[in-house]
Amino acid sequence: MGFTDSADGQSVADATEGAVLARIVPRLPAAEAAIVGPGDDCAVMSAPDSRFVVTTDMMVHGPDFRQAWSTPWQLGWKAAATNLSDVAAMGARPTGLVVALAVPESTPVRVLEEFSDGLRSACESLAPGCGVVGGDLSVSATFTIAVTAFGDLEGRRPVMRSGARPGDVVAVSGRLGAASRGLDLLFSHGVDATGAPDASRAQSVAEQHPHLVGAQLTPQPPIGDGPLAADAGATAMMDISDGLALDASRLARASQVTLAFESLLLGDDVDAALHGGEDHGLLACFSPGTQMPGGFERIGMVGERGADDVTCDGDVVAATGWDPYTAWDGAVG
Repeated sequence: MGFTDSADGQSVADATEGAVLARIVPRLPAAEAAIVGPGDDCAVMSAPDSRFVVTTDMMVHGPDFRQAWSTPWQLGWKAAATNLSDVAAMGARPTGLVVALAVPESTPVRVLEEFSDGLRSACESLAPGCGVVGGDLSVSATFTIAVTAFGDLEGRRPVMRSGARPGDVVAVSGRLGAASRGLDLLFSHGVDATGAPDASRAQSVAEQHPHLVGAQLTPQPPIGDGPLAADAGATAMMDISDGLALDASRLARASQVTLAFESLLLGDDVDAALHGGEDHGLLACFSPGTQMPGGFERIGMVGERGADDVTCDGDVVAATGWDPYTAWDGAVG
């Protein structure tokens, strides 16, 4: 079901905030680390390691998603998955999410229930034990999602972007380029004659290309591989959210090295692998001789710092990918 049709006829404008919360809070996943969960001014979380990681991310209707292409459940899944991936990229285990929503007052409450179901499904599937421990609701002309995620290092050192060393192996866990190829399909075939996003056409595209469209709308980041990489001694790591080339350039600059990729290791669509965004895999560097943990596979080597941040087969790779300040055309849909 979409964002505007409502089987029960009740929108957020018809209900009080308390009534909306009463319908969606029971659908949210509980967090094993929560001592005090939703209902007070703050949640109280256990932190056995005495340290925790924290990250936040936003998804805004228009630059980040199209309502004609995503169901509320898919948005909930993706909002959780993208934040869980950032926690994993530090080598931590996700423990809790705080979720804030600002939605148009005509939004059916059912939409928020389905969004909550998507949050729960993502946590249960990708990071068992992680749950929603708080958040906020408001109204806005634009459907806006803000998620803050917390993670427990469990005694590990945080794996930062700045630790890569010349001679290290560069590896990736997760599929490269699939999400951008799925998005290209939606923009090409999930639109009507005027170019506006169309739900029925998008559904047809998803049925024909489930893996590519699924990689865009319901990403499956390898959350468990983050702690595995840290335990294996990863020297540097980050989430691939804006495209391999762009994110790798950030790691290269932070570590003052050059990352040298091999095209034969990047799959059958090298351009999509390098410049497509929203893969939400993990890019990591390991000392030579390290047995690759989890789903990590080698894609290149770390070299001495030179004039270039990233190369592929010796050629300079432009640091381009997804940038919301330049890539959004202003359309909604």
